[in-house]
Amino acid sequence: MTGMEWHLTEGPTIACLESLGYRHVTPAEHASLRGGDNEVLFRPQLIEALQRINGISEADARAAAADLAAIFDNEAWLSILRGNFSRTVQGAATRQTLRVIDFLKPKNNLFTVTNQFRVKAEASRIADVVLHVNGIPLVVVECKSPVNGRDKTGEAFEQIRQYERDIPRLFLSNCFNIVTDGLACLYGATGSPSKFWAEWGDPWPRKAGDFPDALSEGLWSLLEPTRLLDLVAHFIVFEKTETGTVKKVCRYQQFRAVNKIVKRVVQAEHRRGLIWHTQGSGKSLTMVFAALKLKTHLTLDTPELTNPNLMVLTDRLDLHGQISGTFAACGLPNPVVPESIRALHDLIGKGTDGLTVLSTIFRFQGSDEPIPNSGNWIVMVDECHRTQEKDLGAYLRATMPDARFFGFTGTPIRKDDKDTYANFGVVGEGYLDKYGIDDAVADGATVPIFYTGRKTDWHIDEAKIDILFDQWFADLPDDKLEELKRRGVKLADLLKHPRRVELVAYDIWTHFKAYARPDGFKAQIVAIDREAIILYKRALDRVIADDLISQGLPEDEAVARATAMSACVYSASQEDAKPSEDPQIEALRSDLRGNYLDRDAEKAAKQAFGQRGRDPEFLIVCDKLLTGFDAPLESVMYLDKPLKEHGLLQAIARTNRVADAKKRNGLIVDYIGVSGHLDDALASYRADDVQNAMRDLDDLRSQLRTAHAAVMVMMKGLKRENGTSEKDRLKTEFNRLAGLLGSEDRWFEFRAKAREFIGLYEAISPDPSVLEFTADLKWIAVFLIYATQVFEKREAFDHRSYSRKIKDMLEQHLDATGLSVTVKLRNITDPDFWEDFDTEGKSEDDLKTAAIRKTTELRKVVTERIGQNPHQYGKFSDRLRELLDRLDDAQLSWADKLKLAETLAAEITAEEKAHEGTGLSPGAYGILQVLQSFDVSGKGEQLAAEIATLYTGDATAPPGWWEKDGLRKSLRQQVRAMAHAAGIGSLKEVSEQVEDFALKHFPRA
Repeated sequence: MTGMEWHLTEGPTIACLESLGYRHVTPAEHASLRGGDNEVLFRPQLIEALQRINGISEADARAAAADLAAIFDNEAWLSILRGNFSRTVQGAATRQTLRVIDFLKPKNNLFTVTNQFRVKAEASRIADVVLHVNGIPLVVVECKSPVNGRDKTGEAFEQIRQYERDIPRLFLSNCFNIVTDGLACLYGATGSPSKFWAEWGDPWPRKAGDFPDALSEGLWSLLEPTRLLDLVAHFIVFEKTETGTVKKVCRYQQFRAVNKIVKRVVQAEHRRGLIWHTQGSGKSLTMVFAALKLKTHLTLDTPELTNPNLMVLTDRLDLHGQISGTFAACGLPNPVVPESIRALHDLIGKGTDGLTVLSTIFRFQGSDEPIPNSGNWIVMVDECHRTQEKDLGAYLRATMPDARFFGFTGTPIRKDDKDTYANFGVVGEGYLDKYGIDDAVADGATVPIFYTGRKTDWHIDEAKIDILFDQWFADLPDDKLEELKRRGVKLADLLKHPRRVELVAYDIWTHFKAYARPDGFKAQIVAIDREAIILYKRALDRVIADDLISQGLPEDEAVARATAMSACVYSASQEDAKPSEDPQIEALRSDLRGNYLDRDAEKAAKQAFGQRGRDPEFLIVCDKLLTGFDAPLESVMYLDKPLKEHGLLQAIARTNRVADAKKRNGLIVDYIGVSGHLDDALASYRADDVQNAMRDLDDLRSQLRTAHAAVMVMMKGLKRENGTSEKDRLKTEFNRLAGLLGSEDRWFEFRAKAREFIGLYEAISPDPSVLEFTADLKWIAVFLIYATQVFEKREAFDHRSYSRKIKDMLEQHLDATGLSVTVKLRNITDPDFWEDFDTEGKSEDDLKTAAIRKTTELRKVVTERIGQNPHQYGKFSDRLRELLDRLDDAQLSWADKLKLAETLAAEITAEEKAHEGTGLSPGAYGILQVLQSFDVSGKGEQLAAEIATLYTGDATAPPGWWEKDGLRKSLRQQVRAMAHAAGIGSLKEVSEQVEDFALKHFPRA
């Protein structure tokens, strides 16, 4: 932490927290509060809190603290924080629940903030700021100074990830983390990827204007003691998924909505409320958090929440499955899912309290007998506007006349939907809580949705449907033509014309393979009905197969591959099994049977669709999967079905989920003309609720032009070169622009604008409108790589987040111009690495380029080596820092700076060969470096060789040993025994650090 960073970031953070009631624990006090630098609990504070909150003796509190210090699971720690910890205490015959936090009396807890918190490990780290509650570390804050101009947000994320990897002990009891540059605060759950971090957008119930600056607002929102306790108690869940357990902490709109619901229940003034949280913003999780607080209410002691009944209702089986799955996956206590109407009414009719019930609205059909304790029921209804149809809402209220009802919706309520407002809203209130489309996009909770119309030769104008029919179907046999005319021409007849379907399928494949497929994204095709699904499946299979055959794939393989790339999802019909004498109908029914997916097959298809590199890449649908289907990899929807109002909003939102940096928006490709009449399709909604539901791709094109202009302004004055090789020309221009930018501040401003330009180009490509910017994009993207070395002396990672189409274009550009030699970083083991150190015949400009590149390469080498074995290579960290400082020394020539880099490179190479002559293998020598940090005696070399043999022998560590927990445990035990025999202390740490080294150096296939 530099002096500047202390004054601008760390100091203000601590001062702000002190003003909120935290006590500052200085670094000088650390030794008195923990047994050593490898401990993270402030044990004296924890012992005092256990006594104070639970009224137990000091001896019992010390024993309990020892038990807690042995908890090594983050989920288990959250349960303990919420009061689920017990042990035997003096004078009690049974185990007693011991609370580590007093949620009902916040002032009965000790809130502390400390800084420069060093945690000793194999790779020791110093956290900037750590918040303890009753001696338990709950939040880590990484502070970065805005003055140095660096991209501190990115650096801070890397720092947090490094801490979580290197000092995991600090994160065992951690709830969430914060990064701040002294201006903004971003937070994320323990272990959360940076894409899920966010600012706390609303300090409700206060206003942003109540705070002197953004730092104060962010820290109050997240860390004010009563709010922090509320977050810990009710707003963190562990969700079980197919790929593992994911820890999630609420977003601000979820916190706000849930607390408004709870407040309304407690105050008992109004018994209802309407919540609109737009699709993709975590509405299901909001309902989980609401259930968690209503049922556990750890921070509230009120008779209104004494053992309440909770019911969650949906109106569709797929949504019911989704909500039930979310509740179960998040570990909500004992939810009951009645399987029939009778089971539901038997359950709720007994007058029992304390139930949590998940059901569908249909199980209230025909029910008009009120249950005895309806006043103690809190009912949350998902997609509540649909439950008012067909008297279902009336049956629900007849059964539960005194219940409290809270309606949730992912789309806005129509202006004329008086029933929903009447049944769930309060007069004059509208929404109890609103988190609209623009809110979610602004926060990064969803991506914006754009649309583009695709004109084909078979484009349909509904106003001319009869004329089109006569033109398109003129070649039909007379009897078929008369039959169609007799029953009336329908839009579906035109949409399903075979030639039209073929053309649209071809256009879909052409667009998809250029737009979405290169980055592993996927698509839905929305057809008008089940027959159209089959027609599109046939046509798409043929188009893809033909394309693959043209690329040289054998026909049978091409057909099989094409077939696997799409799956059809629709409901079965009894008609499908009936035979028909009409060969076309019989073929259609045969394909409907053949492509139908039962429940398990549909589940498998949806799971595979959600994973990169697995088929299917297309889902062809007509009704199913247009609501409640969450697939972040879906980046484009091909729409060939007339949709409007709620159906349109639900469908297009399938593309708005956040995936990764490559997905900047969802795209609706419109073949039916909905986008041409968007105002009419959404006319029943308030204009401000839906004005940005779908935006014209022209808006994105306009943004691209603006972003390009902003970059060009910063390049003003750059003189372009002529008459030299392209490589030399570009290198000269790059150096000139670096000189024009001059300072780091200007460089980071340029980089931000350039990234915006490149991102917009990616989002629109392969649209022809990008072509005029392609040459500038190549120049700017390569300059970013070059200038990162010049200004930051590190490897550029921008290109890693580029889409595949941009990456391929840049790689071709680098090869064609010869610039790959200039910007490519070499490894120290590469023979070409040493060529840069030859100064003979090089200009001062060439020497500068070489010195910057060598320093950048050495920074990467040192970082990698320290990651592999910090005990052996940690000493080079200071040497690298010295080199970086000398690089800015104007008194030294670039030749002298290059010589300093060569000296450091030689020292690293010598260290890599240090095992030679010792009789130890490279692995054994690395273990020796680990052991030497534990004051090993003269037996160190022998012990290192024995441990290396242990981890490389087939008998003790067969291939795949690192994947077997039992075998790893046995190896650690053997290391502890060997270390003990050699007289080494700290046996547990020795075995853990040796294992960490072995995992990096001794894995064998």
